[in-house]
Amino acid sequence: MENGDKYRLVFVTVGSEENALGLSRALVEERLAACCTILPKASSIYRWQEKIEESIEMQLLIKTSANLLNRVEQRIRQLHAYDTPEIMAVEINEISRDYAQWLQSSLAE
Repeated sequence: MENGDKYRLVFVTVGSEENALGLSRALVEERLAACCTILPKASSIYRWQEKIEESIEMQLLIKTSANLLNRVEQRIRQLHAYDTPEIMAVEINEISRDYAQWLQSSLAE
Protein backbone atom coordinates (compact mmCIF):
# COMPACT_ATOMS: atom_id res chain seq x y z
CA MET A 1 0.00 0.00 0.00
CA GLU A 2 1.09 3.54 -0.58
CA ASN A 3 -0.11 7.02 0.30
CA GLY A 4 -3.14 7.87 -1.82
CA ASP A 5 -3.62 11.52 -0.84
CA LYS A 6 -3.52 12.72 -4.45
CA TYR A 7 -6.60 10.63 -5.30
CA ARG A 8 -10.24 11.25 -4.48
CA LEU A 9 -13.40 9.19 -4.25
CA VAL A 10 -16.39 11.32 -5.26
CA PHE A 11 -19.92 10.41 -4.17
CA VAL A 12 -22.84 11.51 -6.36
CA THR A 13 -26.47 10.39 -6.23
CA VAL A 14 -28.64 10.37 -9.35
CA GLY A 15 -32.32 9.66 -9.87
CA SER A 16 -32.18 7.49 -12.98
CA GLU A 17 -30.11 4.81 -14.64
CA GLU A 18 -29.94 6.96 -17.77
CA ASN A 19 -28.37 9.86 -15.86
CA ALA A 20 -26.01 7.49 -14.00
CA LEU A 21 -24.77 5.86 -17.21
CA GLY A 22 -24.50 9.13 -19.17
CA LEU A 23 -22.62 10.96 -16.44
CA SER A 24 -20.30 8.01 -15.75
CA ARG A 25 -19.56 7.41 -19.41
CA ALA A 26 -18.77 11.10 -20.03
CA LEU A 27 -16.38 11.33 -17.05
CA VAL A 28 -14.48 8.21 -18.09
CA GLU A 29 -14.41 9.07 -21.81
CA GLU A 30 -13.09 12.56 -21.00
CA ARG A 31 -10.46 11.00 -18.67
CA LEU A 32 -11.78 12.99 -15.70
CA ALA A 33 -12.45 9.70 -13.90
CA ALA A 34 -10.66 6.39 -14.16
CA CYS A 35 -13.76 4.47 -13.10
CA CYS A 36 -17.33 5.12 -12.00
CA THR A 37 -19.10 2.44 -10.01
CA ILE A 38 -22.89 2.60 -10.07
CA LEU A 39 -24.69 1.20 -7.02
CA PRO A 40 -28.42 0.73 -7.70
CA LYS A 41 -31.35 1.27 -5.37
CA ALA A 42 -30.01 3.58 -2.71
CA SER A 43 -32.90 4.70 -0.51
CA SER A 44 -32.61 8.38 0.36
CA ILE A 45 -34.63 10.34 2.91
CA TYR A 46 -33.93 14.06 2.88
CA ARG A 47 -35.38 17.52 3.34
CA TRP A 48 -36.07 19.42 0.12
CA GLN A 49 -37.92 22.73 -0.03
CA GLU A 50 -39.08 22.26 3.57
CA LYS A 51 -40.62 18.84 2.93
CA ILE A 52 -39.34 15.41 3.89
CA GLU A 53 -38.81 13.41 0.69
CA GLU A 54 -38.05 9.76 0.02
CA SER A 55 -36.43 8.60 -3.21
CA ILE A 56 -34.86 5.54 -4.71
CA GLU A 57 -31.61 6.77 -6.24
CA MET A 58 -28.37 5.38 -7.58
CA GLN A 59 -25.04 6.07 -5.91
CA LEU A 60 -22.02 6.80 -8.07
CA LEU A 61 -18.52 6.18 -6.74
CA ILE A 62 -16.18 8.18 -8.96
CA LYS A 63 -12.43 7.56 -8.79
CA THR A 64 -10.34 10.59 -9.77
CA SER A 65 -7.43 12.77 -8.63
CA ALA A 66 -7.28 15.87 -6.47
CA ASN A 67 -5.98 17.83 -9.48
CA LEU A 68 -9.08 17.00 -11.54
CA LEU A 69 -11.65 17.54 -8.80
CA ASN A 70 -12.80 21.01 -9.92
CA ARG A 71 -13.23 19.83 -13.51
CA VAL A 72 -15.12 16.75 -12.32
CA GLU A 73 -17.47 18.93 -10.27
CA GLN A 74 -18.06 21.28 -13.21
CA ARG A 75 -18.85 18.39 -15.56
CA ILE A 76 -21.19 16.76 -13.04
CA ARG A 77 -23.10 20.05 -12.71
CA GLN A 78 -23.41 20.27 -16.51
CA LEU A 79 -24.73 16.72 -16.91
CA HIS A 80 -26.68 16.11 -13.71
CA ALA A 81 -30.48 16.13 -13.79
CA TYR A 82 -30.83 17.63 -10.28
CA ASP A 83 -30.79 21.36 -9.53
CA THR A 84 -28.57 20.71 -6.50
CA PRO A 85 -26.61 17.52 -7.03
CA GLU A 86 -24.82 15.78 -4.20
CA ILE A 87 -21.10 16.08 -4.88
CA MET A 88 -18.88 14.99 -2.01
CA ALA A 89 -15.23 13.98 -2.26
CA VAL A 90 -13.07 12.17 0.23
CA GLU A 91 -9.32 11.83 0.24
CA ILE A 92 -7.97 8.34 -0.20
CA ASN A 93 -5.48 7.61 2.57
CA GLU A 94 -4.06 4.33 1.33
CA ILE A 95 -4.16 2.69 -2.09
CA SER A 96 -2.50 -0.35 -3.58
CA ARG A 97 0.46 0.50 -5.79
CA ASP A 98 -0.91 -1.36 -8.84
CA TYR A 99 -4.32 0.31 -8.58
CA ALA A 100 -2.73 3.75 -8.11
CA GLN A 101 -0.64 3.24 -11.25
CA TRP A 102 -3.69 2.18 -13.26
CA LEU A 103 -5.71 5.08 -11.86
CA GLN A 104 -3.02 7.62 -12.78
CA SER A 105 -2.61 6.20 -16.29
CA SER A 106 -6.36 6.46 -16.89
CA LEU A 107 -6.66 10.17 -16.06
CA ALA A 108 -5.99 13.25 -18.19
CA GLU A 109 -3.10 14.73 -16.22
